[in-house]
Amino acid sequence: MLVVPCSMHTLAAIATGIADTLIVRAADVHLKERCRLVLVGRETPLHLGHLRNMVAATEMGAIVMPPVPAFYARPQSLAELVDHLAARAIDLLGLPGNPPTREWQGERR
Repeated sequence: MLVVPCSMHTLAAIATGIADTLIVRAADVHLKERCRLVLVGRETPLHLGHLRNMVAATEMGAIVMPPVPAFYARPQSLAELVDHLAARAIDLLGLPGNPPTREWQGERR
């Protein structure tokens, strides 16, 4: 399951088990059943409470993925940047047959 974008409110609800909405309840079930759950947070800057909720969600089995653009892929447009970010999030689900994204190969010399 992907939660994109994941507000800090939703992340806090997932981290504390407050399943008061359909998204949080679905995420709660994914964690309970040990299924893959990827949370792509949307707010910055982060304060200590946000970071602690991210740690709590990670300790419960979620993957927290900040939406950081990958400029090593040398995107030619904003659409390519967004597509690469989406592909990286989907890669984290580990779905069979999903084409892998281009990974960083180190500095070019």
